[in-house]
Amino acid sequence: MASIDEDPFGAPVRKKIIHELGENLDILSAHELRERIELLRAEIARLEAVAQAKEASRRAADAFFKS
Repeated sequence: MASIDEDPFGAPVRKKIIHELGENLDILSAHELRERIELLRAEIARLEAVAQAKEASRRAADAFFKS
């Protein structure tokens, strides 16, 4: 019997890669480690972009209200 997460008519559902800080890495293959590195790099880029946008918004608001 298929579990709730599986589609009985399609390809098996691939589990989302989740990385927990401090997790034991000894059980992961080199391929899995590389996948996680790429995932974390993409997340860092996303965080940096949002932080830059918020900083720019704050600078614009500061400049507007100082005028």
